Amino acid sequence: MRAALLQITSSDQPEDNLAMVREMIAEAVGKGAGFVLTPEVTNCLSTSRAHQRAVLRHEEDDPTLAGLRQSAAEHGIWLSIGSLGIKTHDADGRFANRQFLISPKGDITARYDKIHMFDVEVSPEETYRESDGYRPGTRAVVADAGFAKIGMTICYDVRFPALHRRLAQGGAQILTAPAAFSHVTGAAHWHSLLRARAIETGCYVLAAAQTGTHPASQGHSRTTYGHSLVVAPWGEILADGGTDVSAICVDLDLDAVDKARSRVPSLTHDREFDGP
Repeated sequence: MRAALLQITSSDQPEDNLAMVREMIAEAVGKGAGFVLTPEVTNCLSTSRAHQRAVLRHEEDDPTLAGLRQSAAEHGIWLSIGSLGIKTHDADGRFANRQFLISPKGDITARYDKIHMFDVEVSPEETYRESDGYRPGTRAVVADAGFAKIGMTICYDVRFPALHRRLAQGGAQILTAPAAFSHVTGAAHWHSLLRARAIETGCYVLAAAQTGTHPASQGHSRTTYGHSLVVAPWGEILADGGTDVSAICVDLDLDAVDKARSRVPSLTHDREFDGP
């Protein structure tokens, strides 16, 4: 299976982002991709809660989801929508940061709501409170895409090894890690974290990323790290998207998953222990 990771610079205008992504999907399919992956918050990257409330939609009414499902069906591909900001019916009005796996018929095969919220102070000038606007998910998901079992994660989840171990032990051969990673933490930790998750689980890790400075009609603009990565089950980096808007393509060989796990079968070596 040839996978294509789309590295994009989403604005806070969903209709513009949809047009850009649909064009990039067509280009990736032209390069032979049968599995295309987009980054976190593909539809809208915004720091303004008021703007998000104005432009985001419920899943059943979301034009980005509808348009990307149409693209998957038109091209007959598997599509991982890294995540969309989606309105919920929660009483507190918070959104979901939701990933979708779309089949070649355009059907929604699986959904995953990001579990771990990015509530951090990277520096006095760079503070995030994702949980103010988004409510955390509660369920880990392994989806059957026919060609592989896919464990679904999003961005900050990468710092929580237990989630990835559970996904691998639940059958995942590929882990998705779509992101809109901070430039500061990305430069320090991105490559190391993704390689570690691949090595620990014996999975391919496919991390499609947002990149660059994101245009903002309201609020302040954000800068993201880029460097979409494909990491092999043994930990080798097979592709790095750098910082440009682009699509990186890699041929996946799932025999590599079995080979890595047979060499170091750590997923079967759990032991109970006491303390601390």
